[in-house]
Amino acid sequence: MVRIAVGDSYDRHFLGAVVSSSATRHFVAQRASAVALVVLGLWFAGSISGLDSLQHAVVLAFLSEPFNSVLLALLCATLAYHSYLGVQVVIDDYVHAQRLNWISLLASRVMHLLVGLVSIFTIYDIGFGA
Repeated sequence: MVRIAVGDSYDRHFLGAVVSSSATRHFVAQRASAVALVVLGLWFAGSISGLDSLQHAVVLAFLSEPFNSVLLALLCATLAYHSYLGVQVVIDDYVHAQRLNWISLLASRVMHLLVGLVSIFTIYDIGFGA
């Protein structure tokens, strides 16, 4: 990997691209999570459409398979992270008071983390407790 010097320091690299600023890292993270959501979303749509029915027992059997549980947990975690990144941009663009901006970003981070953790715990409970 080629390192590109900027001043006296070296920039970080992500998939061969130079990532030097917070905005660039945010941009790359948003695009990477979007790609992951497309892949996981297609898997989820294909898996759900392939089920015989959406009855409770059939869905429980689907979630009882470890592969499906892990991919669904990844989908939920990636969705929460991608949503957090998007909300962060909205807050930064439209909340101009510094203190309110900081509080809004903190509340958003906590809520997205809570939603992601509850989703993963619920999938674990259903998948491995069923």
